[in-house]
Amino acid sequence: MVGRYIRESEKINTDFKCQYINLSTSKRVDEIGKGGIRKWLRFFAILWQTIKNLISFRPHLVYFTLTASGVGFYKDTLIALTAKLFGKKVMYHFHNKGIRSRQDKWFDNMLYRLVFRNAEVILLAEELYADVEKYVPRNRVHYCANGIPNIATQHFESSPKEKLEILFLSNLIDSKGVSVLLEACKLLKEKQISFQCTFIGGEGDLTADTFEHKLVSLGLKENVQYLGKKYGAEKEEAYSKADIFVLPTYYSNECFPLVLIEAMQFSLPLVSTFEGGIPSIIVDGETGFLIPQKNPSVLAEKLEKLLSDEGLRDKMGSAGRKHYENSLTLKVFENTFVSVLRQLSSKR
Repeated sequence: MVGRYIRESEKINTDFKCQYINLSTSKRVDEIGKGGIRKWLRFFAILWQTIKNLISFRPHLVYFTLTASGVGFYKDTLIALTAKLFGKKVMYHFHNKGIRSRQDKWFDNMLYRLVFRNAEVILLAEELYADVEKYVPRNRVHYCANGIPNIATQHFESSPKEKLEILFLSNLIDSKGVSVLLEACKLLKEKQISFQCTFIGGEGDLTADTFEHKLVSLGLKENVQYLGKKYGAEKEEAYSKADIFVLPTYYSNECFPLVLIEAMQFSLPLVSTFEGGIPSIIVDGETGFLIPQKNPSVLAEKLEKLLSDEGLRDKMGSAGRKHYENSLTLKVFENTFVSVLRQLSSKR
């Protein structure tokens, strides 16, 4: 999404002369994470296209979103080293993490040293610096938080409801906090607290059937529902109907979840964890609560506090909306991104 925003940005493309190459070797969603001869043929076509543009376009700066680890990193390394061989200044924009988990592997360590030598790096938040600290000094690190356009433009009719609604919007990946939230819901029900919890997203390592079995075993059929995937107006309506947004994630690749920013647009108080750059999105105690990972009891405690205090929900939701408007809009992102590019241009 952020790559699309950059490519379509009038400001970025007015201030700089840009040439874009799609580095993805997957043409369909179901191809992501899989190998095959076709993907390797696509990769070598991308590499050849890169070489042609390095020769004909002669860029002053080569920018791309480097994959932090795995097969994707090895492919990106070939492109990065090719640009370096042509003597180009290279800048990596990270939307993922995982370098620290591989830096003790001798082969990966060698490649990281080559790839990051004299390169500039853009991170989404200061909390993510630890991932590249071994290879990149702070004077070559720039921070640019993601920003998104305002989707809270439609007004949905509100109808009276018996229960306040907690919204979880992400894929059914357990490390996103699915089971943690269900355990917290069980604790709330045991305390006879009235609530409705809605899960929206695609199936992941938890299927819809597995999720339903969990609801039965925890006795949550009356309080929790799974609605599958929702897009566009349906997703916006889900945000508008909710009272609290929660993402108790401990997903190892979590960096800067855009769903938290979307929820802030709808003035929802947030509950999430100290994972990745989330502390740069949620101001703890002001726009929501940050809690320890894998801790259903603390999660239930914070949810109970929000469910019982309308004034606190309104106060945190309003503060979150203001934080979005001041720091996390697409316009703010574009201005910061252009500022970083100008700094690097002046370094040439």
